[in-house]
Amino acid sequence: MTRRRRALRNLAFLSPWLIGVSVFFLYPLLSTIYFSFMRYDGFTPPTFAGLRNWRYVFGDYPFFWPALRNTLWLVAVTVTLRVIFGLGVGLLVTRLRTGAGVFRTLFYLPYLAPPVAATMAFAFLLNPGTGPADTVLGRLGLPQPGWFNDPQWSKPALTLLALWGIGDLMVIFMASLLDVPREQYEAAALDGAGAWPRFVHVTLPNIAPIVVFAVVTGVIQAMQYYTQPIVAGKVASGVVGGSGQQFEPGYPARSTLTLPQLVYHLGFQRFDTGAACVIALVMFALAMAATALLIRRRGGLLSAAD
Repeated sequence: MTRRRRALRNLAFLSPWLIGVSVFFLYPLLSTIYFSFMRYDGFTPPTFAGLRNWRYVFGDYPFFWPALRNTLWLVAVTVTLRVIFGLGVGLLVTRLRTGAGVFRTLFYLPYLAPPVAATMAFAFLLNPGTGPADTVLGRLGLPQPGWFNDPQWSKPALTLLALWGIGDLMVIFMASLLDVPREQYEAAALDGAGAWPRFVHVTLPNIAPIVVFAVVTGVIQAMQYYTQPIVAGKVASGVVGGSGQQFEPGYPARSTLTLPQLVYHLGFQRFDTGAACVIALVMFALAMAATALLIRRRGGLLSAAD
């Protein structure tokens, strides 16, 4: 009887979490799996379609593979640079003796800008014809990239936009860096360790969990990258609003096309819910695989630092 009461009490304490996971995770996941095997447009009852949606997405849908390559590129490049840049800015601000508050505010303010407004401002700054960035580069005699109008420069431009809003990672890394025991730095200095050995053997092992957290959350955010590429493509192509204007996601030449854009395009514009669910499951599988790999490699990061 006592065991039963304990079990019921534990379930009562766990019930908010269980209800939240069931309603907001398990039910949507199972529904997505179910509709991926159905022909469903959101209006008529769903009918079983077997593997038709999967064959269509992986074989006949011309936008899937370019979007997958772009998404993986953004995950690999943007997440890596954001973590490195955020850690570097955090180290810089924590080392400053004067003006640290001013620099901290300047680096954090861009993160507070709404994504749509920040992307539109960035697109105008990088305008290849009249943007200040290319104007300065031209006066210095340097090449003037096409940025969001050039397929080769559109993803690097999105990366610059992501690095501009680095304030969130800066704050997280600053908090972790300030928690590193000072006596470990003093012991390393007494042993003759320079700045780089102190970073590798003292700083990195202490902040390794925060680095893993930053990479995992960055991968998840990059897999959901939707607002910035579609707004940048619309601004660069001249389609910024108004009824009756047609816009194909991925401008220019599908170089900014991402998997979340395909989910919206298929599910809410073409009303092909089954195909949209297939792509959503691909995103989920990729995010879960990357997260599991990064968490498993956390021990490797610590041993490498040692």
